[in-house]
Amino acid sequence: MANPLQPVQPASVLVWLRRDLRLNDHAALHAALKRQGPIQLVFIFDTTILHAIPGWKKGSTIDDRRVGFIHAALEQIKESLNEAGGDLAVHVGNPVELIPLIAQQMRASCVVAAHDDEPAARRRDDDVRQALEDLGVEWVTVKDQCIFERHEVLTGAAKPFSVFTPYKNAWLKRLTADDIAERNTGVMVRQGKIVIQDPLKSRLRPAMSGGAEPTPLPSLESMGFSSGNLHALGIPLGATGADMLFHDFQSRIKDYKTARDFPGIKGPSYLSMHLRFGTIAIRELVRFAWAASRDSSQSEGASTWLSELIWRDFYMQVLFHHPHVADRSFRPEYDQIQWLEGPESDRLFRAWCEGRTGFPLVDAGMRQLNATGYMHNRLRMVVASFLTKDLGIDWRRGEAYFAWKLNDFDLSANNGGWQWAASSGCDAQPYFRIFNPVTQSEKFDPKGSFIRRYVPEISAWPDRWIHAPWEAPSQVLTEHGLRLGDPYPMPVVMHDQARVKTLLRYGVVKKAGSTSVGSTPPS
Repeated sequence: MANPLQPVQPASVLVWLRRDLRLNDHAALHAALKRQGPIQLVFIFDTTILHAIPGWKKGSTIDDRRVGFIHAALEQIKESLNEAGGDLAVHVGNPVELIPLIAQQMRASCVVAAHDDEPAARRRDDDVRQALEDLGVEWVTVKDQCIFERHEVLTGAAKPFSVFTPYKNAWLKRLTADDIAERNTGVMVRQGKIVIQDPLKSRLRPAMSGGAEPTPLPSLESMGFSSGNLHALGIPLGATGADMLFHDFQSRIKDYKTARDFPGIKGPSYLSMHLRFGTIAIRELVRFAWAASRDSSQSEGASTWLSELIWRDFYMQVLFHHPHVADRSFRPEYDQIQWLEGPESDRLFRAWCEGRTGFPLVDAGMRQLNATGYMHNRLRMVVASFLTKDLGIDWRRGEAYFAWKLNDFDLSANNGGWQWAASSGCDAQPYFRIFNPVTQSEKFDPKGSFIRRYVPEISAWPDRWIHAPWEAPSQVLTEHGLRLGDPYPMPVVMHDQARVKTLLRYGVVKKAGSTSVGSTPPS
């Protein structure tokens, strides 16, 4: 029997962090603050995801920059909460089992989380909701990782858009200041530090319980991981790192429209990994882009960047409305294509993965991916087109490789980009448009600076021939002491011949009458 003299503790509000690893401009935390009771934040290292990472096995340790990135973001959050008198509870296991258990232990009246519309996440959340409902705990979810989602931007016929430009126009027409207003939590990022103020500080569940220290953060090693070369790469981490990158990009945004296409120069924002894990709010980025697009000195670059942020929303709503795209073509007629299979397919796929195709720009892009987990977006289109339309290999194999290697892997964007390149997606490039890897190289890496960085075997080649070494005349080879095929390989295919085969392969699509011209995806 409870002691009648002991004060009854109010039920707490549990905030489940997932793809929103920050404390400022945070939709779920903002929603929790509107409720009564102390607030407890929790994160689950989901073993159903971790144990599916290629190479993971019990008792071993594998390198994974993404797991290391998450861990570093959680360290920042936990340290800030501890300083403010609260804590972040971090557990390892299956959230379908752990979230209801934690909710019981914390005497939670409700669990608040941000939407996640990936198919597996929707199934997980349905299971969590049901388990909480059985316990009498309310399940509350809010929009956070995009500006418009689900059924918010539809055609005049109340159907989801499948073409980007009209979606973008409808998106912009609907946008108001309220859509991108800060979800205030009393947390700010200032000069490389997370500062917690009221109202959050007074609402945090106390970190100390009976004199005990805050719960420790599980180590990467205890989960079978290390962060690999994450720190050596100098990737800015956590919400403070995202803030630093964003402020740097703001000074460069005026040149973004042109600079974004050249992998050898500092053109992109480099915020994609932070957007993927929510160490920065999409609303903060769109607030800036929207305002800058109205400034004549920045409008061209800012409008281009805003368009690319809208592409992100577009692909998310495509995945929500058409979850089959995770496994099959958006346009079913493209599933009739007979992709190259067997030993030859495997040999060519290995050459592509390893950056040994003999096409310098393709190989430089793949080596950048393998070494850093990052690939410039122009090169994502080039290497994806090369795999599907030069090598004739199923786009799903390339998509899976990117899913394994990319630091910023996001199912909707990765799937959308690959189906765009393979022409099988919504608003994709037409099947007869095939990137020429040599002309792409000459246009976007004219001096070969990017190629020389990642393909040092050909660093001594003259600019004129570095894009297609096999075309260099014997006089040039002799003059510079160069040899074809050693140490850098000869091309695994010839582009002109591969193009003919691709058009024949896509003949089944031509018969189905699919010849629409698509928009250019984000780069």
